[in-house]
Amino acid sequence: MTATDTHRTIDAVWRIEQAKLIAGLARMVRDVGLAEELAQDALVVALEKWPATGIPDNPGAWLMATAKNRAIDRLRRAKLFERKQAELGRDLDEQQETAVEALDAALDDDIGDDLLRLVFTACHPLLSTEAQVALTLRLLGGLTTEEIARAFLVSEPTVAQRIVRAKRTLTEAGVPFEVPRGPDRADRLSSVLGVLYLVFNEGYTATAGDDWMRPQLCKEALRLGRILAELVPQEPEVHGLVALMEIQASRARARIGPSGEPILLLDQDRARWDQLLIRRGLAALDLAEKLAPVAGPYALQAAIAACHARARRGEETDWARIAALYEALVEVTPSPVIELNRAVAVAMAFGPAAGLALVEALTAEPSLASYHLLPAVRGDLLARLGRFEEARAECERAASLTRNARERELLLERAAACARESAPPLS
Repeated sequence: MTATDTHRTIDAVWRIEQAKLIAGLARMVRDVGLAEELAQDALVVALEKWPATGIPDNPGAWLMATAKNRAIDRLRRAKLFERKQAELGRDLDEQQETAVEALDAALDDDIGDDLLRLVFTACHPLLSTEAQVALTLRLLGGLTTEEIARAFLVSEPTVAQRIVRAKRTLTEAGVPFEVPRGPDRADRLSSVLGVLYLVFNEGYTATAGDDWMRPQLCKEALRLGRILAELVPQEPEVHGLVALMEIQASRARARIGPSGEPILLLDQDRARWDQLLIRRGLAALDLAEKLAPVAGPYALQAAIAACHARARRGEETDWARIAALYEALVEVTPSPVIELNRAVAVAMAFGPAAGLALVEALTAEPSLASYHLLPAVRGDLLARLGRFEEARAECERAASLTRNARERELLLERAAACARESAPPLS
């Protein structure tokens, strides 16, 4: 294995294991910022050792053991023990023994709901909504500030500043690492749902990197969503989000080709869709609709996904209903991205010209200036109208804006196809 291959493997392992490391450490040290620092220390050691020694048989366990040792080293330092002594009212020697033993037990145990605790801690009301989402994406999803910035359609420095301030705020306030109860839980639930939604989406269609999907993020978001549904069974939007994630996750096997290339919805082999996940999703949607006759944003998105899931073939999709559901979604949650999705549905239901008219109205939207799907959708609609040269330019622009290598390849293939269509015939 080359050094490059090793570093790619380390990056993959890190994305999978980071949240577990941070969650386990945070439960012990009661400081999310310190827990992240300890986990990063373990990553640095891996980057130093693994290229020479090779990847361990169980890299996750190796990282956990290294992080644990680093945490124990920190706990043995005088200043930290003095703080723990003040908090717990024990003498230094007794505290050291107890803290180290507790840390061993905490990190060797199954982490259980630690990831859920991590999400609720990051969604504390002391933080702004933007900071809550950014911090949880960083800690739970292992996303870089660049990837989070692209998800938010804001600048990298803005996201970096939010994360630094959020960790400082939690540390200074001594926020407990726990799942809140009563009114506090209700207050934070909306933010938690938003975080899980973005984590799932990052796994479903990665904003950057060499892979079209990050399945582990989808699985983690779905697992946490199911836990939430058990925790607050009367909350319709929790079931709505679970329904959406179940149905979307059902397509995972069909979304990637043999070489890792993306396969778009209408080109997928629907026989490969996971029918168990679809049934679970439809059941969760039914429960959400029974709990709240007026659907919220997640239930509406789940209803859109259900339209696709119920269609045995792409041409049987009820695009008119999907367009109507997007219109209702815009009323509940106004967003130019949702407007763009509505334009796609309108184009499928009523023709590309109708969809293009809606897309053209979005071209002046500042938040979509660097959003690659705007020119991608415009290019597709232009191609369907036979305006291939314009379509080629839009697909090339979309390719230049995306940070995902697989998506870039797909867009450049579309651009090349448009170029062939627009080329004059050979004489």
